[in-house]
Amino acid sequence: MSKLASDNQERNPRGIPKAPFIADVAEYLGPDPNPENALKEFQAALAKYRYMDHNLTQRRRGLEDKIPDIKKTLAMVEFLQERREGKGAGGGDAEESDDDLEDDEDSPKPLTTTFELNDTLYAEAQLEDTDTVHLWLGANVMLSYKLPAAISLLRSKLDSAQSSLATVIEDLEFLREQITVMEVNTARVYNWDVKRRRELREKEAKAGNIEAKAS
Repeated sequence: MSKLASDNQERNPRGIPKAPFIADVAEYLGPDPNPENALKEFQAALAKYRYMDHNLTQRRRGLEDKIPDIKKTLAMVEFLQERREGKGAGGGDAEESDDDLEDDEDSPKPLTTTFELNDTLYAEAQLEDTDTVHLWLGANVMLSYKLPAAISLLRSKLDSAQSSLATVIEDLEFLREQITVMEVNTARVYNWDVKRRRELREKEAKAGNIEAKAS
C-alpha cells in the first residue's frame, strides 16, 4: 500500500489530503529501497493535485466573473426599490398648494437608462414604474420577483458566491503548498538515489581494485 495514501492522512476541511514532507529519505524508503516506485507515486500524487488545482482555478474565474454581475443586478434592483419608496413618501407629504403641480410631481415618470446587449453594445430604454423584476436563474430559466423578494434572493446569492470564492482561494493556496512539498520530495528522493548509485559504483570500483591487486 502506498505510504502517501492512508486513512489517517491529514486533510483540509474539504477533504484534500496533505502531502507528507519526507525529512529522512532512507527511513521513508525502508531497508529494501525502491526509489523508482516512490517517484512514480509522487508523480501520480502531483498529477492529482494539479488536476484539482486546474479545476479550482476555473471555478475561481467563474465566481470572479459572476460576483460583479450579481452586485450590479442587486444595485439596480435596490435602486428601483428606493425609487418606489421615495415616490411613496413624497406622495404622502404633498401639500395642497397647486393641483396642477401636485399632479405633475405625483405622476410616475419613466426612468431612462441603458442596458447591455453584449460586451461592447448598449441600448437605451425607458423603465416604467414597477414593483416586479425578472431574474435569470440559469439554464435558460427566468422568473419574476417582487422587488423585496428579488433583493433578498440576490443578497443570498451574493453571500453564497463570496463564501464559495473565499473557500476556493483557500483550497488553491493549500493545493499549491502540497504541490511544492511533493516537488521537494521528488527532488530529495531523486538526489538520494543518485548519491546511492554513485556510492555503489565507487564501492564496486574499490572492490575491483582490491581483487586486481590480490591477483
